[in-house]
Amino acid sequence: MGNMPGFADPAFLWLLPLAPALAWWWARRRRPALRYPTLALVAGLPGSRGRRAKWGGAALRGLALASLIVAATGPRTPDERTRLPAEGVAIVLAMDISGSMAEADVDWPPAEKLTRLDAAKRAFRLFVAGGTAPDGTTLEPRPSDPIGLVTFAVVPQTVCPPTLNHSVLLKLADEQQPATDLRAGTNVGDAIAEGVLRLDAGGGDRKKVLVVLSDGEHNVSKQGGADPLKPGRAAALAAALGIKVYTIDAGGRPGADAGPDAVKQREAGREALRTVAAATGGRAFEASSGADLLAAYREIAALEKAPVVSFQYRRYHEYYPWAAAAAAGLLLAAHLLDRTRWRVVA
Repeated sequence: MGNMPGFADPAFLWLLPLAPALAWWWARRRRPALRYPTLALVAGLPGSRGRRAKWGGAALRGLALASLIVAATGPRTPDERTRLPAEGVAIVLAMDISGSMAEADVDWPPAEKLTRLDAAKRAFRLFVAGGTAPDGTTLEPRPSDPIGLVTFAVVPQTVCPPTLNHSVLLKLADEQQPATDLRAGTNVGDAIAEGVLRLDAGGGDRKKVLVVLSDGEHNVSKQGGADPLKPGRAAALAAALGIKVYTIDAGGRPGADAGPDAVKQREAGREALRTVAAATGGRAFEASSGADLLAAYREIAALEKAPVVSFQYRRYHEYYPWAAAAAAGLLLAAHLLDRTRWRVVA
């Protein structure tokens, strides 16, 4: 980034249009006059000095106001020698919101029953913001990590690109609801690809990690006339870009009354997620309870820390005193000139 200038409070720049407005008002205002019977004695004198006095004083006062506004914004440049080292990883969660995520079969400690999606949202909040779960599981906050959210059912959607504004991210995550009707399928392959694209576009030079949380197998064959990516091909794309993928299977094991087809589909979904993780150097987790979810996120948090040089600084070179001094100098110059060279008798 270099020594790029900035402002501590850039909102004050919206006041800059007041400077030309002040200059115009000063030039057009009614000025006090000295009554005199006749101006015949000075009729032949040139009038340029009066115009200079009128518009020069207005210009100086307008520039003084502009300087004061710039001083209020706090112009500054960062001291490159005071960059702070931080641990930062760009992370995107691809979260399944298909209809099956509405099943309330997740035990959340100590004795609460949640839907799969609600449990996923609670665990994600702890992963991002940090805190202690009811079972004592503690996660540290990740303030230096740009984190984003992709949701998917039949169609993946970027809810929030990687950002350091985690309060907005978590608010958007809390608003997610299970998909229904035509959006109730599970398109794991395109969801991985969407997360990879967001990380590649917004992760900068940081290490990049994708977390895929799903409770079912990839079961979408056609979307908009085109074949969706298979999870294996999407994993190859992630591996080619150096993006590690962690997968969390939140579907649990089939019940005792499940038929052979259901058991086969459940195992196919688990195996697909294991394959994706292995292809990218990540890990696959199985989470049928809230404790399992928290354990998976705790392990991911411990594995994914990388020292980087952030663009946060301990010290800045401040220029607001110079802008304030310029404003004072301009006002003083206008005051002195009004009483000497620009003095006007009307």
